[in-house]
Amino acid sequence: MAKTEQGVLRISIAVTVLLAGVGILFGLLSGSFAIVFDGVYMLTDAIMTIVALLVSNLIAASTASGPARTKLVKHFTMGFWHLEPMVLGLNGILLTGAAIYALINAVGSLMTGGRPLAFDHAIVYAALTLAATIGMALFARNANRTIRSDFVALDAKSWIMSAALSAALLIAFVFGYLIQGTGLAWLSAYIDPAVLAIVCLVIIPVPAGTIRQALADILLVTPADLKQHVDTVAAEIVKRHGFLSYRAYVARVGRGRQIELYFLVPTDWPPKRLEEWDRIRDEVGEAIGDDTPDRWLTIAFTTDPEWAD
Repeated sequence: MAKTEQGVLRISIAVTVLLAGVGILFGLLSGSFAIVFDGVYMLTDAIMTIVALLVSNLIAASTASGPARTKLVKHFTMGFWHLEPMVLGLNGILLTGAAIYALINAVGSLMTGGRPLAFDHAIVYAALTLAATIGMALFARNANRTIRSDFVALDAKSWIMSAALSAALLIAFVFGYLIQGTGLAWLSAYIDPAVLAIVCLVIIPVPAGTIRQALADILLVTPADLKQHVDTVAAEIVKRHGFLSYRAYVARVGRGRQIELYFLVPTDWPPKRLEEWDRIRDEVGEAIGDDTPDRWLTIAFTTDPEWAD
């Protein structure tokens, strides 16, 4: 089950929902808004992971063979790759928005004298969640070494952020527990909002890279490395077969790679059989590589530059 993208995401969803429920419960019992935020943060992440799982299943079904693919392709002939960056971007924006909202609440609480906290309940929760989140982060990262999924990578990053939050909470709650009955006891009311504010400041920038890449995919920004590779292959084909020139259009859409190549052929060339043009297409496809269901490659030949521009 953990050997596939869908399997890893299912396990992650189950653990996240469990920890989110425990977090909200312990947060209410202890009076800690930081713990409640931790639970809500996990619940938001779980919801987006469910959406990611649905998109992953759609992409897998649309690139597989069988009656399910036939039905999907009938209604979505261009595939589902475009949904992946949308989900990744929305996930990153929601997690960042939740952290910003929690930061505002933490600052407001600090300005009004903090809040009382039952440190015993809080310490138990922080210790349990720290162990669980570290375990899930390691599990997701190890699984993604072979799966190589953006969804699983983002999920692993979310677990790392959750582990950092849990570690900060545990340290702060232990400190608050130890200063009870001492001259520093007045600080205990500020511990919960202070640690929440610090954690939010740390985790707010983390999804920025995912959001940036998702926007680039949605806007069809040309990936420089893929464009350079396609240009190198196309230039060699032009030289080898005596074409006049070529036009290359490249985009990355989630895990999908969309490549369109137009070769300009001299007008005075003798006619070729379709099998000969197909052999050139095969040659180009092999040179480009990465021949997987996630590669969308179109190769056309024309004597009119207007068809290529």
